[in-house]
Amino acid sequence: MSVVFASIGMSLDGYIAGPNAGPGNALGDGGHRIHQWALDLDGVEEDQGREDADEHVVREIRLRAGAYVMGRWMFDEGGAGRPDPPPFRAPAFVLTHHAREPWTRRRGAPFTFVTGGVTTAVEQARAAAREKDVQVVGGATTVQQCLEAGVLDELQIHLAPVLLGSGVRLFDRITAGGRRFDTTRVIGSRGVTHLRYRVSGA
Repeated sequence: MSVVFASIGMSLDGYIAGPNAGPGNALGDGGHRIHQWALDLDGVEEDQGREDADEHVVREIRLRAGAYVMGRWMFDEGGAGRPDPPPFRAPAFVLTHHAREPWTRRRGAPFTFVTGGVTTAVEQARAAAREKDVQVVGGATTVQQCLEAGVLDELQIHLAPVLLGSGVRLFDRITAGGRRFDTTRVIGSRGVTHLRYRVSGA
């Protein structure tokens, strides 16, 4: 069965976006610093014939995702709002309160709008992903809903050595206290530490 995983950047003080995050400023003030390590990637870097660790992580995530689950804000900012080539090249399922017909952008995969909640969206994404995994791409509320519903199997946090002071926290307002996070991998580089957890528990 497909693994449902989230992959998200975070500052050392626990923020995934800076203050004043909103439409047109999705990462908030200074939030781009969380992802500077990824922005600095310039193709595959070689070190004695081996792929750079950060590039390896990015490539791995891209190749394993066979479908996506996202919130409406993420769709507006990262799906419909991005120029070609589209960032999502597999079917995406968008959580929304307002039903609408599926939308497909040029050279892209379809976006299906799901009004039945996060469990329904994940079920549809699993079917679309087939043998591949399902990536929850955010935002914070969508990842929180997946944790609360018990449908998130794996959480990847890319911990950047920056402090934002305020903004959007990943674990605000979450009540899934019974969840267990088992560390399955730690990869460090100069600009980020990649943490991977298996999520289990009731």
